[in-house]
Amino acid sequence: MIINHPLLGPRDAAEFVYLGDASLIDRPDWQAEDAQEQFYAYGYLRDNPAGKMQELWYHEQGDRSWLVVTRDTITHEITQVELARDVARERGRDK
Repeated sequence: MIINHPLLGPRDAAEFVYLGDASLIDRPDWQAEDAQEQFYAYGYLRDNPAGKMQELWYHEQGDRSWLVVTRDTITHEITQVELARDVARERGRDK
C-alpha cells in the first residue's frame, strides 16, 4: 500500500506504524467531572467499521510525522492524507 505523504510524496506503508482510529486526536478533558469514564472510553473502546474511516499513521522510518489517512478498510483505497497537526488545529477551531 502506498501512502501519499503531504510533504514527502508517495511512500510505502512499511515506513509507517499504524495507530488506529483518528478520533484519538480528540483527548478528553482531564478536569471534567466524568474524566475517568471519558478516559476509559478513550483508551479502550473502539469501533471497528467496515468501510471509509480516518486513521492515524506515524512515519517512523521517515520524518517522524503523524498523518491522518482516510482509507476504506475493505478495499484499502486511500482517498485523503493530511498532517495530523493540521487536522487537530482544524478540530480545535470547530469547538
